[in-house]
Amino acid sequence: MKHHIVVGSPITAHVDISLLPPAWCSASSFSTLAAGIHFKPWECCCCKAGALTAQFSSFKTCLFQKVKLWASAFGGEMKSISAKYSGSQLLQKKYKEFERSVKVEEIDGLWLVKRLAEDMEEMFHKKAQAMQRLVEAAEEAHLQHEEDPDLQYEYFNAVLINEVDEEGNSVELGGEFILQPNDHFNNLSVNLSLSVVQVPTNMYNKDSAIVNGVYWSEALNKVFVDNFERDPSLIWQYFGSAKGFFRQYPGIKWKPDEHGVIAFDCRNRKWYIQAATSPKDVVILVDVSGSMKGLRLTIARQTVSSILDTLGDDDFFNIIAFNEELHYVEPCLNGTLVQADVANKDHFREHLDKLFAQGIGMLDIALTEAFTLLGDFNDTGRGSECSQAIMLVTDGAVDTYDAIFAKYNWPERKVRIFPYLIGRESAFAENLKWMACANKGYFTQISTLADVQENVMEYLHVLSRPKVIDREHDTVWTEAYIDNTLEDGQGPVLMTTVAMPVFSTKNETRNHGILLGVVGTDVPVSELLKAIPKYKLGIHGYAFAITNNGYILTHPDLRPLYGDGKKRRKPNYSSVDLSEVEWEDKDDTLRNAMVNRKTGTFSMEVKKSVDKGKRVLVLHNDYYYTDIKGTPFSLGVALSRGHGKFFFRGNLELFLYMTYCNTDEHPEHRYLSQIEAIGLYLSGHEPHLHCDKELIQEVLFDAVVTAPLEAYWTSLVLNKSENSDKGVEIAYLGTRTGLSRINLFVVPDELTNQDFLTAEDKEGVFNADHFPLWYKRAAEQVPGTFVYSLPFNTGSENKSVVLASTAIQLLDERKSPIAAAVGIQMKLEFFQRKFWTACRQVNIISHFIRTFYIKSNLGFLFSQTGKFFGDAEGAVMSKLLQMGSFKRVTLYDYQALCWVFSESSDSGHTLLDVSTALHTVGISVLFLVEFNLYSWWYSDVAVKGKNTLVPCDTEYPAFVSERTIKENTGNVDCGSCIKSFVIQQIPSSNLFMVVVDNKCDCTMFEPITMDPVEIIYILHMGMCERLKMQKDRRRPDTCHPFHPEENSMECGAAVSLLSSVAVTLFCVLLSLLSR
Repeated sequence: MKHHIVVGSPITAHVDISLLPPAWCSASSFSTLAAGIHFKPWECCCCKAGALTAQFSSFKTCLFQKVKLWASAFGGEMKSISAKYSGSQLLQKKYKEFERSVKVEEIDGLWLVKRLAEDMEEMFHKKAQAMQRLVEAAEEAHLQHEEDPDLQYEYFNAVLINEVDEEGNSVELGGEFILQPNDHFNNLSVNLSLSVVQVPTNMYNKDSAIVNGVYWSEALNKVFVDNFERDPSLIWQYFGSAKGFFRQYPGIKWKPDEHGVIAFDCRNRKWYIQAATSPKDVVILVDVSGSMKGLRLTIARQTVSSILDTLGDDDFFNIIAFNEELHYVEPCLNGTLVQADVANKDHFREHLDKLFAQGIGMLDIALTEAFTLLGDFNDTGRGSECSQAIMLVTDGAVDTYDAIFAKYNWPERKVRIFPYLIGRESAFAENLKWMACANKGYFTQISTLADVQENVMEYLHVLSRPKVIDREHDTVWTEAYIDNTLEDGQGPVLMTTVAMPVFSTKNETRNHGILLGVVGTDVPVSELLKAIPKYKLGIHGYAFAITNNGYILTHPDLRPLYGDGKKRRKPNYSSVDLSEVEWEDKDDTLRNAMVNRKTGTFSMEVKKSVDKGKRVLVLHNDYYYTDIKGTPFSLGVALSRGHGKFFFRGNLELFLYMTYCNTDEHPEHRYLSQIEAIGLYLSGHEPHLHCDKELIQEVLFDAVVTAPLEAYWTSLVLNKSENSDKGVEIAYLGTRTGLSRINLFVVPDELTNQDFLTAEDKEGVFNADHFPLWYKRAAEQVPGTFVYSLPFNTGSENKSVVLASTAIQLLDERKSPIAAAVGIQMKLEFFQRKFWTACRQVNIISHFIRTFYIKSNLGFLFSQTGKFFGDAEGAVMSKLLQMGSFKRVTLYDYQALCWVFSESSDSGHTLLDVSTALHTVGISVLFLVEFNLYSWWYSDVAVKGKNTLVPCDTEYPAFVSERTIKENTGNVDCGSCIKSFVIQQIPSSNLFMVVVDNKCDCTMFEPITMDPVEIIYILHMGMCERLKMQKDRRRPDTCHPFHPEENSMECGAAVSLLSSVAVTLFCVLLSLLSR
């Protein structure tokens, strides 16, 4: 008869059989896996011999009692060890002594969010003021400059600086340019006195227009430096010229890619486009008649793709292909426009590959459809309600179609026409030029793929004319994006940009509406987080901000990166909607209120995934929100009910991980540690050092209260009889103000896991925007009990450790704020040995018991590398769910990435079956790794074809225990036999002991896993409906669609055309007046 014992732990270990009492062993075969412990065959007995012939019910009663005793003995032993070495009882006593000296306050969430919004408004306003100074300087410099086509001027080219020729001489436009590493710019080598100029590879460095622009914009250097001195938190400042060059401060050397190319063109960046133009509705007409075959169709596709690049989240579009019939590129979007977000644009790009040329081009039908579509969509009130345009991509037009324009667009000409003539032939060019000039548009001819980008950009400057003539320097803010030039050690930095347009103010060109360019500066999202007093938000509280489109600017659940080191950007990271992280708000009540810039409150129950998706916390959150004036952003604060709604103040005027003092404001403070900054601040000798006085007072209070722990831990270290086997390695403490204390019971080299609570342990230490996981989990545990877990980075046997943590409450009630949390790190082998010691104390082992498990209250075994209990015992887990001991909770990940497989270049993708190829990336990848799926994840199965990561949505289960059920027994009908089991909570812990009769084969039951599964929308609401679905959004506050003084003759037309165009327009107006 075989017996199997399992005590869960994510790491496999081996224990010598000599650890067990000799009386336990006999000749029978008994295989044991206890916390990964494998034994040779043996047999044990615990009940009296007479019990072997007793009735089964008597046996179950006996077993139930023994398991309860075992769990009680083990729980008591572990609590005693954990409390002793962590000093939890001493710390609780010390805080109690100060109970009368502290004041517990309920957090006023609405007041807090309003105050935070005001702080952020002030910070944003400082950035905008810096840009205003650049605008004024640029416009004045251009006003004083006279264009000189023969101007020769040597400037610092960002690519050529410090380059020398074969003879060692500086190359032209290069020269010596002093660069020094600067920690404010992540130790990149920069020049804080000068800017550099970058010119796109496809443009001539010494083109007259560029040289003149570079010359007059040199005046910005002085303002760049002045701005940085006024606000040392500024990082990159820049001017993007309408001519194509890019002036950047501080100066830095640019390096081409492996092909010697720098593809960057500032005019194609969102901050430039958003500042230069107003929101727009666009219909793109693509000629797919037979004459467009071959290279012309390829150029047409690239032209359409480049147009899509110029559209942003405030724009709407559709693409219609035409020959003798109309073909909506996405058939299900017939008769409507969609928002130009990343996902929608990528979806249309995929369909462009399916276009093929045949038949005859009927442009009149296409134009009629485009005008009708724009008019109908505008009437719905769902679009931009600002500028409108038709982009015509064709190789010619046999007519001017003035009758159609007269019917739909004249005399107001609210819809601009932008024809793009594809190919070198110009037989029909005059007709297309006429359409542009007659409808306030612009005509360009694109002969090669290299011509595409430069020619597409022309339409932006036409759309900017009304804004320029109005002299409206609208301040715009972009959605969050990643700047690869700055890395914080954890990967690229999330940014937003504030930008303003720069206009020509010369009177002689006023009606031309000449846009000179756009100035901008980057603002790291981390700057926003500095304004948030994390210690006042509670353990699970957080602040977040969204844009006018509902997209996340900052949120703790935003995951823009994936891959090794989290340095690869997700395709749609910048357009993650708030509803995709606060997904429990099914009606978008919170999202819509914030989008509409309201101030108010909202409450709901939420399920927060923690421990890299292995566990879930069910919380009730109260949300408070308001708008950040002067920006398109709204700010929210979430506070969890219970201890999360309260904080306390001590009345007293290390390791510190929160931001107490702002050391970024002045260069002389940037080298100070937080402890040094606090000391300098308290000395009163540095008036320019800004610190959070309240937070410093609170951390000093915590330092005083927790100081006795240092002496207590030292006494344990000095007592040689204590911890002689060095099973307990570390004691640690963290307070709600971010103060940490760590004590080693062994020398550093002997630590089993040397990364825990070090700078490399990103999950275990405090930082400015989150409490560590061990702190959060301890806070949700019943006061006085311990949470046992294994840290993420214990990846092999020799690093197998167990963490035990408990929270310290200030008051004996649920609303009491959590003052601190303490815990210990112990060896897994030590934990196992204590388990068997408890087993010996109650003489529990019986040959009737087949399998033992110890698992957490969230269903994870302390065995088989953290395997979920349902994977090991699907039948028993199913029964536990039926009995209510555990309940299933469905979680959603709307930021996942999935592998798709395609055997050809066809843009239509087929998702592989989840069991073979669906690898969810981001947190989902970590799920799979943590669930011991290495062999599956890194399988050698070869798949022919192309694998690509694409955004997808997934759902996955989590399991939580019912706290009121402490113990239970059950039977599972496995067909030919009955599998019996007992489950018992281990006192003072988050662990359960499960004893299972393993003799009965229940493989007929499928394992219960936590694997994520992709949500296939075509089976739910349909892909078409999903594309059409448009959430609430708020339009930008300003709109400049046209201006009566605008000179529409600047339309790309030849001079010889002007008279004919004027005559034609005059005739058209006469015909309209005669009606």
